[in-house]
Amino acid sequence: MYTKKFEIRWSDIDANQHLGNSTYIDYLSHTRMSFFKEKGMGMEVMNTYGLGPVALYEHIYYFKEIQVGSPVIVSLELKGYSEDGRFLEIAHNFYDESGKNLAYSEMLFSWIDLKTRTLGEVPIELLKIIETFPKAKDFKILSKSDMRKHGKRPKDLS
Repeated sequence: MYTKKFEIRWSDIDANQHLGNSTYIDYLSHTRMSFFKEKGMGMEVMNTYGLGPVALYEHIYYFKEIQVGSPVIVSLELKGYSEDGRFLEIAHNFYDESGKNLAYSEMLFSWIDLKTRTLGEVPIELLKIIETFPKAKDFKILSKSDMRKHGKRPKDLS
């Protein structure tokens, strides 16, 4: 399991004097990008392949308030990936310093081709790195049905 520690800043707090919703998303994204960089897949490497990570969904479950003055630890584990590495499901947990679980997030992301603005192909070099990511206990290879498990489709206004 990969972890990253954050100090809560005043600017991270919302009107209820606890960690704001958007800050959770910021911490999750920061954790992932730090992890990718440490694994040799930082933005500069992704740019050489013309790829960028793109979130398809991100769900957060809040268990306990996070307030200013108390550090928080955010974890990252791989719940699954498609055989070609185009889709990755990641689990994150927020913990206090004693290890108490404060929030849980699961997210699915893919790779966007930065030129065509469509889903990109993952080069074998990056797939080999993805295969080394720390895996959750319930890790699995993702199927097409896993990509559609929430059944959400666009619904246009007209």
